[in-house]
Amino acid sequence: QVQLVESGGGLVQAGGSLRLSCAASGRTFSSYAMGWFRQTPGKEREFVASIGWSGGSTVYADSVKGRFTISRDNAKNTVYLQMNSLKPEDTAVYYCAARAAVVAGSRDPTWYTYWGQGTQVTVSS
Repeated sequence: QVQLVESGGGLVQAGGSLRLSCAASGRTFSSYAMGWFRQTPGKEREFVASIGWSGGSTVYADSVKGRFTISRDNAKNTVYLQMNSLKPEDTAVYYCAARAAVVAGSRDPTWYTYWGQGTQVTVSS
């Protein structure tokens, strides 16, 4: 069983930056692929980025490529999402997700086994 707790959300002006963190419980964090998703009311959960167990493989949605960076620190059981050049359309609840796997994660939210409770990110124009 893995528990995920996101933090770091908040209100920021367009063009600003935020760093989200997702702390995981459990001893086998390093064997999990991790993903970040976001969701706005009335819409489906949207893939943002994913990272493999070692941190060497990453995948990004086209909408965030070049602005967001996913990384992980296995010693701290934490995955991060550095978000730069934020836009109002980035406003959403951001969730982290995990699955025990050796691949770099998946764009499909149904692939993941564990989810955090989410953290709100609001970007004002």
